[in-house]
Amino acid sequence: MEAPEHGTTMDTPDERLTAFGYQLIDVHHWLREELAALREGVDAYLAGGLRPRELRTHCLTFCSALTRHHTGEDADAFPRLAERFPELRPVLDELRRDHRLVEDSLQRLEALLGGLDRHADPVGVRTELDSLAALMETHFVYEEKRIVSALNALNAPGWNRSRPDFLHTDDAER
Repeated sequence: MEAPEHGTTMDTPDERLTAFGYQLIDVHHWLREELAALREGVDAYLAGGLRPRELRTHCLTFCSALTRHHTGEDADAFPRLAERFPELRPVLDELRRDHRLVEDSLQRLEALLGGLDRHADPVGVRTELDSLAALMETHFVYEEKRIVSALNALNAPGWNRSRPDFLHTDDAER
């Protein structure tokens, strides 16, 4: 399936359906920005900036948002896609495996940031951030190439009324 042009909406017999795949891309973009901000925060802290508490809070907020996104995909989006597009099941299985790898990286990152002080060697934190960024980027690109069109074609009226967890960018939307 090839993705139609970004920003497209699709007409359905029942109502105007928002292109859920494009909303997914928007969430991925937001998560990339949040990770970039976290990386900047780590660098600022190591250079004498942010207090550890602020850095840990930012990390927990980012980690929570990314976990909620992936949990929502696993619990809601992927089962609907698998039902409607059975040929995507191997792709969805691969994406679920990626989610576990990302979760492991998030746990390591939280532990590293929890023990970070200005005298600690920053290499471990930066290495984990780089690893997480690489995992996220590969995962997001693969996911966008493989399932955006299917999400755009999916008729899920309940998602129009109440945006599912995997399409939220922050707790203020909930």
